[in-house]
Amino acid sequence: MSMNIPLDMIRSFDFGGRFNNIRSGALSGRFANLRPVTEFFDLKRLSKPQNFGEVQTRVNYNLSYFSSNYAAVFVMLSIYSLLTNLLLLFVIILVVGGMWGIGKLGGRDLDVGFVRATPSQLYTGLLVLAVPLGIWASPFSTVLWLIGATGVTVIGHASFMDKPIESAFSEEAV
Repeated sequence: MSMNIPLDMIRSFDFGGRFNNIRSGALSGRFANLRPVTEFFDLKRLSKPQNFGEVQTRVNYNLSYFSSNYAAVFVMLSIYSLLTNLLLLFVIILVVGGMWGIGKLGGRDLDVGFVRATPSQLYTGLLVLAVPLGIWASPFSTVLWLIGATGVTVIGHASFMDKPIESAFSEEAV
């Protein structure tokens, strides 16, 4: 039994064009609408929600309103997690630097005095060194901590931060 895949349909998706605007300015566009710190930490707007329906409306509103601030919180927590897990930071720098260095050879062998290593041997050596160190650095627990800490911080802020008064009046007028 064979299955025919329409290749013209797959080619028409234009995946390269879809990601061009992401590459062109995703970071500058993401952080362009960063809200001021005084607005993000406005203690006058902190209040306990009355019921779960109010939590939902607050979270929906605040996730879109403070999305850039929440992305900045994620970046700061990511930096913190790498600074507290120095072995993982070392492994990341080792792998990136090793790949960059091997790529700079341009396919030529590395000659160091009496040792000659092909790029294949260098990649294998990097793999043999980086995988055990990477497992020992516990990246999964770091990623799970990052997901949990970001989720608690973002959902906690979004559920306790009340909407501005201006948005409440604009909703009633509609």
